[in-house]
Amino acid sequence: CIDILKEEHAEDIGGIMHSFSASPEIADDVINKLNFYVSLGGPVTFKNAKQPKEVAKLVPFDRLLVETDAPFLSPHPYRGKRNEPARVTLVAEEIAELRGVSYEEVCKQTTENAERLFNLKA
Repeated sequence: CIDILKEEHAEDIGGIMHSFSASPEIADDVINKLNFYVSLGGPVTFKNAKQPKEVAKLVPFDRLLVETDAPFLSPHPYRGKRNEPARVTLVAEEIAELRGVSYEEVCKQTTENAERLFNLKA
């Protein structure tokens, strides 16, 4: 997928790596070489999810997004159940804990990132 994005010059447009589940090295590649944001969902809350937790700690804060991927990939403790958008708070709480920052700081930064990415502010 990344090779195709590079061949198609996706870095000129940028984008989002939705429901990111690859390594921190690949996250670095998509951020720095493709100009993408990295979006994390429910799997970052799973007990044994080593890669998503590492990615959550290492992605530059200004390139991080959170998501629910509803109806799939519910965060802990709802794993295996139908996901809902309201559960994105559990994803943000986990990222805050992993990064050693407040939940409010994660919410503020990821909101600013989404507004910048989607050009939501005038």
